[in-house]
Amino acid sequence: MTETHADYRLSQLDQLEAESIHIFREVAAEFEKPVLMFSGGKDSIVMLRLAEKAFYPAKIPFPILQVDTGLDFPEVMETRDRWVDRLGVQLVVASIDDAIAKGVVTEDGKTSRNRLQIGTLLNAIEENGFTAAFGGGRRDEEKARAKERVYSHRDEFGQWDPKNQRPELWSLYNGRLHEGEHMRIFPISNWTELDVWSYIAREGIEIPQIYFSHQRRVFERGGMLMTETPLNPCREGEIAEERTVRFRTCGDITLTGCVESTASTVEEIIEETAISRVTERGATRGDDKFSEAAMEDRKKEGYF
Repeated sequence: MTETHADYRLSQLDQLEAESIHIFREVAAEFEKPVLMFSGGKDSIVMLRLAEKAFYPAKIPFPILQVDTGLDFPEVMETRDRWVDRLGVQLVVASIDDAIAKGVVTEDGKTSRNRLQIGTLLNAIEENGFTAAFGGGRRDEEKARAKERVYSHRDEFGQWDPKNQRPELWSLYNGRLHEGEHMRIFPISNWTELDVWSYIAREGIEIPQIYFSHQRRVFERGGMLMTETPLNPCREGEIAEERTVRFRTCGDITLTGCVESTASTVEEIIEETAISRVTERGATRGDDKFSEAAMEDRKKEGYF
């Protein structure tokens, strides 16, 4: 008689999920006042789902924080509101318009709203006394994010020093802080874009419809297809036309491009992502194209 043994090995997704849930619980136990930064995009929604699982059946024990640029996609904000209502979490909105009115940041007509998020975010963290802020950054997204630790220390000015990070041997995290400092936490740092989509498929997670193929009036700018809206009108020489597109990432509507695609289901997006050779930020985020070190420069100043 052949003896059979049960296979208790976890799948890759189960391992990633377990690691992320462990990080959420560690932070909740270790830090006095954490917050989850929430853009309404796929990565922050996956993080919200992981936080929900980490503390179920209790409610998520910290608020979520959105930096409102005033230039967000309506579909993204609608999805955000549905998640907030379903989970009953506290939503803190840090508005760039309010920050400008209060003199926290200055709109000079040259600085993008994306960069104005930095001062707005740091002010919200200081005003609310947050000691740890969960972010949805992943190492596969961009070179600067590949340098991040899971616990990313920020000094009293909210700045990041990539050359002076704490070691994380054996997944041991050092959360000690001095007065005025805070920590950025990246629970899905080890995930890839394909992992995120596979998890969305497995969990049946609701995400904004702009991630799926649809018809949209777009025009080309800087090698990207941009949305034509009153917030982002065509400039001289730019011609808008109807195309079948979808978005791989969500952000400022004036800086976030889309890609031509017929992928209208999560399964089709997974197939498309599996053969892609360009990361979602590299393909569709104008704010990362200003220089080779654009993301790293913003992160040093206090960006997500």
